[in-house]
Amino acid sequence: MDSGAIHRKNERRPYGPLADSWRTYRLVAGMWIRSTMTYRASFALTLVTSFCVTFFDFVVILLMFGQVKGLGGFGFAEVALLYGTAGTSFGIADLTMGSLQRMGKRVRDGSLDTFLMRPAPLLAQVAADKFALRRFGRVAQGLLVLVWALLLLDVKVLLLPVTVASGTVIFASVMVLGASTLFWMQDAAEVTNSFTYGGNTLLQYPPTIFAQELVRGVVYVVPLAFVSWLPALYVLGRPAPAGVPEWAAFVSPLVAAVCCGVAGLAWRAGIRSYRSTGS
Repeated sequence: MDSGAIHRKNERRPYGPLADSWRTYRLVAGMWIRSTMTYRASFALTLVTSFCVTFFDFVVILLMFGQVKGLGGFGFAEVALLYGTAGTSFGIADLTMGSLQRMGKRVRDGSLDTFLMRPAPLLAQVAADKFALRRFGRVAQGLLVLVWALLLLDVKVLLLPVTVASGTVIFASVMVLGASTLFWMQDAAEVTNSFTYGGNTLLQYPPTIFAQELVRGVVYVVPLAFVSWLPALYVLGRPAPAGVPEWAAFVSPLVAAVCCGVAGLAWRAGIRSYRSTGS
């Protein structure tokens, strides 16, 4: 079967029904998890390594607050809340959708054709392929810092579960959008990583230390501010950045839904443009 026939066969259902997508993702991810757990000692070592490597990011903040009492007007516990919220959301998104980083390679070498020939939703297959359970170390590290921050602070915690869930969807949508661009720019993986890994690093620090133009960019252009900054500022009782209404702290679920829609359209366009190796 040539690539054009493969494309036409799958063009009508780039995702498949939601239930089919979840079933496919669960089956493929489960296969990789069983493979990983065959070597439990190796898995435990890589999990601990992943936890420690990501924890070094927080060690930098600890060392920083060993020299200063505040950062952009924020205390240690407040920065820890920002760090934990963003880190947990990104960790879950990276755990579930991190395999999309390989899209550029799959488009270049034509291995994406293998996924297209299977009667299963493409996005679920690609996202679950080579599912790396070791990435749970990043999730655990973010949750640990978040819980620690909540123990140090007396804040409204009811908004935080919604914030983490919405932030996860926003990060995952950005990953899908970035993977979609790789249909045309196969070598642009590092550019897309700047919005995911780079965005996670950005959100771990208070918005007051960044230029207003950058803050506006992550509110109105790439809406990463809705992952943690805006909801966390409300939780901490701090004002929103200049020009941003206070009610923006509550629209993270709506922003997440819009991001899903945009990412879905981009993914559909990418699939339609695919013409096998060298496209």
